[in-house]
Amino acid sequence: MTQTQSGLHQEIFETALALATPTGAVNQPKFVKTFTRALNRRGIMWLGQTCNLRCHFCYYLDRIENPQHPEHGFMSLDKNRRICDTLVEVYHNTSVDIQGGEPTLMRELPNLIRHCSAIGLDATVITNAQVLEHRKIVDQYQEAGIRDFLLSIQGLGEVYDQIVGRPGAHIRQMKTLRNLQEAGVTFRTNTVLARQVLPQLPFIAELAIQTGAQVVNFLAFNPFDDQSLAGKRSIEGVPRYSEIFEFLSPALDRLEAAGVEANVRYLPLCVAPERHRKVMHNFRQIPYDLHENDFASWSWTGLSPQRETHAELSPPIAFGPRIKTGYLQPILHQIKKLPAVERVLKTAKSQVEHQMANLYQTVHSSESIEDLYQQDARLRAQDHCGYRYVPACASCDVRSICDGFHGDYADLMGEADAHPIKLGRQVTDPIHFIQAQEKSVHPTDFAWLEQAQISRPPLTQNIERSGPRAEAPG
Repeated sequence: MTQTQSGLHQEIFETALALATPTGAVNQPKFVKTFTRALNRRGIMWLGQTCNLRCHFCYYLDRIENPQHPEHGFMSLDKNRRICDTLVEVYHNTSVDIQGGEPTLMRELPNLIRHCSAIGLDATVITNAQVLEHRKIVDQYQEAGIRDFLLSIQGLGEVYDQIVGRPGAHIRQMKTLRNLQEAGVTFRTNTVLARQVLPQLPFIAELAIQTGAQVVNFLAFNPFDDQSLAGKRSIEGVPRYSEIFEFLSPALDRLEAAGVEANVRYLPLCVAPERHRKVMHNFRQIPYDLHENDFASWSWTGLSPQRETHAELSPPIAFGPRIKTGYLQPILHQIKKLPAVERVLKTAKSQVEHQMANLYQTVHSSESIEDLYQQDARLRAQDHCGYRYVPACASCDVRSICDGFHGDYADLMGEADAHPIKLGRQVTDPIHFIQAQEKSVHPTDFAWLEQAQISRPPLTQNIERSGPRAEAPG
């Protein structure tokens, strides 16, 4: 980045900060700092794929642009409530990420937040923050009992407006940041590592620090869902792994110096400088990140009936072995264009997996549930999302806890970015690096985390196993 470009981004940042700065004193709640690690209890649910922006890297862009898609419209409040009840009663979740599309476009969302509060499910809303530019709407969510907002800050100034396809969107988002601070509502941020935003990463980090973000997440531009279709991703939008840390490293260093938790999701561990490996989370680490989602309940909420506007909920599924479909992925990508066919196949697959899980838990009742989570992590990465190892990965000492390259990355960029990590021994513990990261944990999570357990029960039983997991060294 040239001095002229840096000066331009500095000017954009200063304008953004002025818009986001409150006029008076703020009283934001603070998270608790901890090194403790345990399987997370955060569920995830989708309200419908309706949105007021058009981010080019969105996982659900095709569904958002197609009003006829079964997942496009918002589902009923009653259906949402029943999903939340299942997250608590069957999967023992204590918090939930609510997302769309854009959830705040659903008028009854504050009522859903109230229901979550009533059943002990702390609610996070993942939002582009356009609607929240109005202070009275922020107040409605605060009154309803929202835990926090997770804001998708995909750039600053015109860069953001271009990425999301809406002039003036950046200004609305900065007004929301000001509103949240003035109201004392906790927030975290997400930024997708698309090529256009890389030079702004240090400035986005500084904005997060100055406005009181509790956690800052950086997400790789992933081949998930609609983005997994052939031809969706190109070198115009997807940066090289080697390019990312030129800009991301200064941002991570600044955040750490300021005491703000940062996480980098879905990148190979070898592309990060050694000092940053503690913040790297791929599918192997996600189960131990309290800001991420529980694979067990996600396996159910991710099924078509729980995501479609008018479909009846399918029965909860037990957590266990799942059907591998890797060799069928080219065919399944085409089936995604036929939602009705895809729904029938997913339903049949879930029924078979339910029976497999029940049988597995009967035969292997003494096996650690953590092993199941790691098996599921491998399946999600390699089979569902197409991640793969390149030849250089064969000699890497942390291959067992890394997902490898994004499915289409080697085809787009080649394999030169792979640099095997040499530690003198094979590492198999998924928290090997991340246990050195101090996490910012919400007080209600910290309460149960202090009594965190090594494992949880088979998810067909409503019991808890005993045995605390030791706190990782700080």
